[in-house]
Amino acid sequence: MKLDELSNADEVKTAFAAQMVEVAQTISQQPNREDILNLTLAIPHIAEVATYLSQYLSDEDLIRPFTGLGWFYQGQGLYQQAEPWLQQCVKIAENRLGLEHFDIATSLNNLAELYRYTGRYTEAEPLYLQALELSKHLLGDNHLIVATSLNNLAELYRYTGRYTEAEPLYLQALELRQRLLGDNHLDVANSLSNLALLYKSTGRYSEAELFLQQALELKKHLLGDNHLDIAINLNNLAGLYCFTGRYNEAEPLFQQALELRKRLLGDDHPDVANSLNNLAVLYCSTGCHSKAELLHLQALELWKRLLGDNHPDVATSLNNLAGLYCSTGRFSEGKPLFEQALAICERTLGVGHPDTIMVRGSYARFLRKAYR
Repeated sequence: MKLDELSNADEVKTAFAAQMVEVAQTISQQPNREDILNLTLAIPHIAEVATYLSQYLSDEDLIRPFTGLGWFYQGQGLYQQAEPWLQQCVKIAENRLGLEHFDIATSLNNLAELYRYTGRYTEAEPLYLQALELSKHLLGDNHLIVATSLNNLAELYRYTGRYTEAEPLYLQALELRQRLLGDNHLDVANSLSNLALLYKSTGRYSEAELFLQQALELKKHLLGDNHLDIAINLNNLAGLYCFTGRYNEAEPLFQQALELRKRLLGDDHPDVANSLNNLAVLYCSTGCHSKAELLHLQALELWKRLLGDNHPDVATSLNNLAGLYCSTGRFSEGKPLFEQALAICERTLGVGHPDTIMVRGSYARFLRKAYR
């Protein structure tokens, strides 16, 4: 109220908004625990700019407070808090900038990424497609932003089991990144890693291993050993080894990934739940059932608390814990977990999704074993 009485109130508000934009620009899409601690005091001020002072932002800076707030919460697994900021980002950008502006494509892509993380795949796809079409229209086919859009749409198709649609998009993104950036770049490493996960899903294990090893080596060279991307790559390579029965090679990589994620993200994060789940699967496969059960229960509790009860990752956790109970003869404990997992998969992924089919098959095997 006092500020509004000053003759230079608009100048002060503009300067304040610009300062908060500078802070918002420092927010990474994957903030670690130190980043979050350093940013926490600034978040209410960035929110103030986004909520009440957006008219004092330049067109160039318009989406930055909203994007920063969305990433701050999304990076901690606080998806419900991230969603309204990313939704507002799309609306305010469209209202001021029109429908044909590069920041519209960026905002659509960011919202689609959030929907993919939370298992809302049918909502994510049209946003990804709009972002890709708009990026191509504004920038042409030969641009890094187009490569990112291709990669993200391919990720969605991999998550939903549409592997034949995913592969050409991954390959286009990789070729474009290599041509524009050279081979020694983090985006190229990410493309190699994503393509490897697709090949793992389609049984092309030797190609998957080669690409994962190349990606890990390149990321270590570019980022050092103490980075979240290293944890992701260690986890993915360990997952391949576990899937192909190479448990002695998988375990130390899973342990390294878990320790790195806990150190960088804290104990309460979906990525930590992912690491706990993966280690539990390995221990179950090697007959260490008591260790496996403890980790499965920790992962399930963490995923439910962070993602809610109706998420594909929760279904995965329920399915894995049910499988453990089945293998140890605890059929009455396993049956309701299989049923819950199948219901979540059918509701969120559809009856024809590979994960739904996998859970249905696990449940059928359980029923044959329990009631023969």
